[in-house]
Amino acid sequence: MKVLFVCSQGMSSAIAVNALKKEAEKQGVEMEVKAVSTQEFEEEIREGYDVAMVAPQVRHRFDYLKAYADEANVPCALIEPRAYSPLGGPKLFKQVKELAEN
Repeated sequence: MKVLFVCSQGMSSAIAVNALKKEAEKQGVEMEVKAVSTQEFEEEIREGYDVAMVAPQVRHRFDYLKAYADEANVPCALIEPRAYSPLGGPKLFKQVKELAEN
């Protein structure tokens, strides 16, 4: 599964990305996760992702980002604040999996 994270600078989501990868590995799911900035999202979303996840700190740009994801036929959701932490891996994995299945 290919997951695209978008946050302010493409770096602050590293902790959440690592937690998600760790949980995916634990669940036996192969997952590639890339984090980009809001400026990179418009181009990167076209690269064949299964889902796009928007970090809580850029929720004010969610509608704008979701429009690009919709155009690329990629399901897009706002990451739940509780899932955006080092301990949020299980919650984030569940959110990503549900989004990909719908």
